[in-house]
Amino acid sequence: MLFRQLFDAESATYTYLLADEVSKQALLIDPVRDQLERDSKLIAELGLELVYTLETHVHADHVTASGALRQRLGSRSVVGVGAGSQCADRQVRDGDEIELGNHSLRVLETPGHTNGCVSYYDAENGRVFTGDALLIRGCGRTDFQQGDSRKLYRSITEKLFTLPQSTEVWPGHDYQGRSASSIAEEQAFNPRLAGKTEEQFVEIMQRLELALPKKIAEAVPANMSCGMLPMTAEPTAEKGWAPIERTSGGVPEVTSAWLASHSNEIRCIDVREPSEFNDALGHVERSENVPLDGLKQSATHWDPEQPIVLVCRSGRRSGEAALQLEGLGFKRVASLRAGMIGFPRDLAAVSRAAS
Repeated sequence: MLFRQLFDAESATYTYLLADEVSKQALLIDPVRDQLERDSKLIAELGLELVYTLETHVHADHVTASGALRQRLGSRSVVGVGAGSQCADRQVRDGDEIELGNHSLRVLETPGHTNGCVSYYDAENGRVFTGDALLIRGCGRTDFQQGDSRKLYRSITEKLFTLPQSTEVWPGHDYQGRSASSIAEEQAFNPRLAGKTEEQFVEIMQRLELALPKKIAEAVPANMSCGMLPMTAEPTAEKGWAPIERTSGGVPEVTSAWLASHSNEIRCIDVREPSEFNDALGHVERSENVPLDGLKQSATHWDPEQPIVLVCRSGRRSGEAALQLEGLGFKRVASLRAGMIGFPRDLAAVSRAAS
């Protein structure tokens, strides 16, 4: 099997090219939109047919090229079912196989960094592509995007660490110039995991103080749409309402900057569950908590002419909510792009826990 490791310096992201040398069928794992031309050129030079783009999760630090590659080369986008990305051509579960000519990769669900994290295991060649779940001497952070330290610990120790010790680990990122590791190395030397109990791991993760990724406000909503840029609509004619941008999925969105400066002029509905509404991410001041599953019933009593901004954690549920209200005849609705993970920290109404 042909195998190449490619690198995006800005986000320290590794992209992997695998191909069956007989059929010339190829796939890319975690392609980066900024490297679209580089990867397309390499595929053409090697005479390959790109049949799949595989995502390890919904990224917060770069925008995927999967949608653009689908348009350009006809490839099919693959994501884990837990990611909730409706743009994907195929949503995979634990144990599914991705066929590539005479070869295949097995899907391993490895949540914890995000709910939708998956790893891809190439048993034939003894390697596993772990995305952000298991890094070289580290692991993915768990302080946003449905992060859960206990889930991540179990994903690594009960799934990845049960692979043969000689299995090569090819991660989604590295910030120290390292390219690969192995299961045996990470079991022995990973400072967050080697010899650590679950409670010790949780404590380590709680003490991390990390800044949010620079591109999170752009990357998360874009990657929920396979990396396709929002399509700008004509400015709305209603006085006092917002300039709307629509995603490739048709979701009307406003930015966190706009909402922060116009919160007194609109009705803000947070569609998360009550436990999330008051969690460490906080909520928009004066927003109302109406969980998504009860939105349609509650909306029967609302004024369809009133400007409404829907909010959730990352923008996925609020995007669905905005489309629901538009379907009910509401004329001035929008979703908050990137949700509360992209909202300015100093403006949240609930104090946030340290990262």
